[in-house]
Amino acid sequence: MKKLILISLIAFFAGASALAQDDKFGPNKEECLKYISYYEEYFKQKAFDDAIPAWRQAYKLCPPASRQTILTNGTILVRRLISKNAKNVEYRDALIDTLFTLHDQRVQFFPKYKVTALNNKGQDIFNYIKNDNERLFKEYSAIVDANRELTKPTLFVHQFNAATELYKDGKMDGENLINIYQQNMEYLASAEGEEAASAKAELEARFIQSGVASCETLLSILTPKFEAEPNNAELAGRIVKMLNVAEDCIKNDLYLKAVTVMHADNPSYNSAYALFRLNSVNDNVEEAINYLEEAIAFEESDAKTDAEYYFELATYSFKNGRRSLAFESAVKAAELDQALAGKSYFLIGNIWGSTTCGGDEIEKRAPYWVAVDYMQKAKAADETLTEEANRYIGMYSKYYPQTADAFMYSLTDGQAYTVSCGGMRATTVVRTQK
Repeated sequence: MKKLILISLIAFFAGASALAQDDKFGPNKEECLKYISYYEEYFKQKAFDDAIPAWRQAYKLCPPASRQTILTNGTILVRRLISKNAKNVEYRDALIDTLFTLHDQRVQFFPKYKVTALNNKGQDIFNYIKNDNERLFKEYSAIVDANRELTKPTLFVHQFNAATELYKDGKMDGENLINIYQQNMEYLASAEGEEAASAKAELEARFIQSGVASCETLLSILTPKFEAEPNNAELAGRIVKMLNVAEDCIKNDLYLKAVTVMHADNPSYNSAYALFRLNSVNDNVEEAINYLEEAIAFEESDAKTDAEYYFELATYSFKNGRRSLAFESAVKAAELDQALAGKSYFLIGNIWGSTTCGGDEIEKRAPYWVAVDYMQKAKAADETLTEEANRYIGMYSKYYPQTADAFMYSLTDGQAYTVSCGGMRATTVVRTQK
């Protein structure tokens, strides 16, 4: 060991002259450099316990800006001291304060490494500060405010955990807790990698567990905010994200209004379709139909998507008594995507089969001819529909007119006949009951 110290001294005096004009080592430059040399040699040999006394002197004598390694190496040495003095509470607390000071000095005197220093400090806060949620929240918040999206992902979770405990203790209101969650999720939005993905998932889980994420609570907090700024698309987006997290919290006016504002600000076929779904579950039939038609009208949607939308529009319109629109939409779905032809024809058959037409005995029964026509087309296009289509064919054919009734109107089996009813029109052939 004496030989090691001798080598260190030789190295120190060899380099001292080169640094003679450098005043960053302060008024005690020679002593500063000497102890730097001492502790660094021990440190290189991983003789950390032997390095500590010399490091203490270097830290005491050298200005904080003299050499960054005094601070970074110091955090390693101080952590060892904390571990060794775990049972000496007073001394341990003083060492923890020293550790945090080292991080703060690195931020102050080496700002290029501010992000790393603060993230390291955040990890040390997690390791050494327990059962003091107010201090934890304050410390983590300072780091998040400084590093923003560059914050180490796990620190967002630690900050939110501390905030949640304050909320549970009545020391933080629900709105602030929600704002913290939203802010942290926004900072994490651009982060990639497993750590970020894990932090996002954990944040969401902790938010749900916090109790502030109940639909009733969120609505009570977010509704006044929306009403104060009803055209704020950014706020609307945050509200939608929040309500999506809560269980069963999209069937309400606030969610619908917020999505509507988002769509108005940045319309797309996806957002129009989302508004169709929202309005449909809220029984806003006209609005739902309008938004689905808007989604179809966007050039960005391809033919396959449009076909699916048309089929959904047909189904929804039929369910809500809009047979003419249902018929037209189902026809377009079949035209745009052959894979939907069978289902579309089957639906059209039921549209005609459920349509009540006025007029004479033939005019009232003629829709059943069209219904059977489409059931035949349905099973031809999709054999999986055969059994069900045959069932409806049997049911609708029972309503064909009697041969004598058809004869009275100068109609015979196989004769062409045009049916026009309820805004729909189709050409079929006469059929009578045998």
